[in-house]
Amino acid sequence: MSSIITVSNLSKVYRIGKKTVRADSFVGMLQDSLTAPFRNWRTMSQPMKPEQEAEEDLHWALRDVSFEVSQGEVLGVIGRNGAGKSTLLKILSRITEPTSGEVRIKGSVASLLEVGTGFHPDLTGRDNTYLNGTILGMSKRKIDRVFEEIVEFSGVEKFIDTPVKRYSSGMKVRLAFAVAAFLEPEILIIDEVLAVGDAEFQKKCMGKMGQVAKGGRTVIFVSHNMNAITSLCSSGIVLKDGRVDFAGVIPQAIVAYGVSTEVADFIELGGMEENSILKKLTIRQDDKLTNGILEPLRQVKIDLEFHSRPRLLRPRIGIAFCNSKGDRVFAVASWLGPTPLPPLLGKRSIQIGFEMPPLVPGRYTLDTGLYDLESDLREEYYSIGAIEVSESNFLQTMEPVVSDIGQICVRSKWTLE
Repeated sequence: MSSIITVSNLSKVYRIGKKTVRADSFVGMLQDSLTAPFRNWRTMSQPMKPEQEAEEDLHWALRDVSFEVSQGEVLGVIGRNGAGKSTLLKILSRITEPTSGEVRIKGSVASLLEVGTGFHPDLTGRDNTYLNGTILGMSKRKIDRVFEEIVEFSGVEKFIDTPVKRYSSGMKVRLAFAVAAFLEPEILIIDEVLAVGDAEFQKKCMGKMGQVAKGGRTVIFVSHNMNAITSLCSSGIVLKDGRVDFAGVIPQAIVAYGVSTEVADFIELGGMEENSILKKLTIRQDDKLTNGILEPLRQVKIDLEFHSRPRLLRPRIGIAFCNSKGDRVFAVASWLGPTPLPPLLGKRSIQIGFEMPPLVPGRYTLDTGLYDLESDLREEYYSIGAIEVSESNFLQTMEPVVSDIGQICVRSKWTLE
């Protein structure tokens, strides 16, 4: 089968902003303010030449990435935050240019990378549908043919003639996905943006992407949900630190992605994001460090350190435990408690206490997220680390618990009458 996308030695590097030394006199400050526009113009107008820059002044979002995608293939792109997934999709979507390397694409491309990608906020949903179709090379007659299906799928019939700037984020993503899927591009690129929609809509989207793939069109799908990746994709690549860490069939790709998750007591959060709020997660059981090994039905304490510069007026924090497929087995969440968290500001630590559920032995990865309902702040980390559930016979059964009975062990009483 011929390749519809060919990526060869693709690299993207960004110049990191340098801290300017401030003048210590009024005259010096005045000179700096007058010359700043010219300094900035020289910096921005200079072509990026990584070989002439100091390594500490550069950030390689992608480095020597190569792969091919065949027509009709559904490719899953997997990786932690900061691995280079979004940068790769932006290059494939022609939103940004690579620093070096080559990308060859045969056919029309529709991308859904952010909520309302490609929408003009002052135009109505109807106008944006026709605008996007025109950009994809569709005729008005062809858009007319699928317009009603787009509107019905999106569920925004009542607001189709309302400016998009008045849509909620969920409404935007519903319409954006419907436009991208029903206008029949040869290549469909979908980022994690579908997580904005509700569970029912996500299910509809997965079904539609499956139909698109069966119709012979190509799909590139980025998600942290391993269950969605498994059910939809036939092949995958794992990105790590801007490089392709693995390329192959999906089951092996998921295993390769999971192998890199370390079992640890201390999990550093934030990575390259200096302005991140969540900083560190520490796990204890019975007030002792665990080496990442937890025993069911015993008390667990998680310390979550954060540094919030803006005041978070209505914060919510959640930590989810996921199995090897990425399914969330259980979670501890502040909004499931009896009282809400108070407003947060500055350097603080939050302690979460709970009894470890009776999980079957094995490895579980952790997702965590911080949200502020007042400001729409959203900070999420997926597969940040792992814990091992010990093989101790915590149910005191005749035989040890094995991992092929499900995820949760239930104590039961059997009576013969």
